[in-house]
Amino acid sequence: MPPSMSVFLDALNGRPTETTPIWLMRQAGRYQPEYREIRSRVSFVELCKTPELAAEVTVRAVSDLGVDAAIIFADILLVLEPLGIGFEFTKGDGPRIPTPIRTSAQIDAVADEIDAAAELHFVMESIRRVRAEMDTPLIGFAGAPFTLASYAIEGSGSKNYYEAKKLMSGDPGAFAALMDKFARAVAAYLNAQIDAGAQAVQLFDSWVGCLSPNDYRTHVMPHMKTLFAALGKRVPVIHFGTGNPELYPLMQEAGGDVIGVDWRIEFGDAYKRLGDDARLMGNLDPAFLLGPREAMFAEADRILDAAAGHAGHIFNLGHGVMPQATVATARALVDHVHEASARRR
Repeated sequence: MPPSMSVFLDALNGRPTETTPIWLMRQAGRYQPEYREIRSRVSFVELCKTPELAAEVTVRAVSDLGVDAAIIFADILLVLEPLGIGFEFTKGDGPRIPTPIRTSAQIDAVADEIDAAAELHFVMESIRRVRAEMDTPLIGFAGAPFTLASYAIEGSGSKNYYEAKKLMSGDPGAFAALMDKFARAVAAYLNAQIDAGAQAVQLFDSWVGCLSPNDYRTHVMPHMKTLFAALGKRVPVIHFGTGNPELYPLMQEAGGDVIGVDWRIEFGDAYKRLGDDARLMGNLDPAFLLGPREAMFAEADRILDAAAGHAGHIFNLGHGVMPQATVATARALVDHVHEASARRR
């Protein structure tokens, strides 16, 4: 396959690049003054469901930061609506599921299939608009089944995930049925995003780190394998999880072209555990964006040194940009990664 015009797409495919590509999770968000101005006029859900605005904030993030990839502005919970699971965003408390899913009868009532292109048409239109406006590669995304199931079961954010684990261990058949529905819905959703023009997709398993390796292997991996099989090899897939480095080898086994890792593992150790030929994304602690730039640059250099000689490294944070960050600091990180990685080639 000949080189593309994008270092990001080349890295996704394991090809050598002249610089290390970088993008930042939650690169469109409250740390940007222009984003805050838009949010003063519309709710978060309205922003997600208005393609003109969703495309605007997606493109602006690329312009502000000079990153090598865009990620469509949306939210992982949007897929719950066509499944028949209501949700809302409450001021100060974040997303909430008014009626948590905790019984077999409730799981039976969750839709077996969704028409993602029709029922989530606003996301597809946002993708089409972004592709028409810019040449920078565009990432589509969705929440992974376990993270979505945990939201649905817990009803909101959680520190211990007791309700999700209680259903998982107490009624594994019901839990598996819910996971199966989410796996099929997410596959349909991501395939629709690819049809609309997404050039790569990312699965966010932000809550999976609460599990033990055995629980992941038993209750999550089979559904992830089903999901990856349904996606085929249409575009590269980034498989991102956070909170528990012990799961990364299992996530790699489950599927995905690139494994996204957080800061809880040394980047060099990630290669030792996943293989020298693994394609990895990460893994700067987002907190470094809040401190002195010299410290942020030094930590970025440590990561670049650990990745030296490994094709396919995509620089990113270990999680999303925090609202307390500034555009200037985020842009400084992007510029530093480009410049420092070019010197290492």
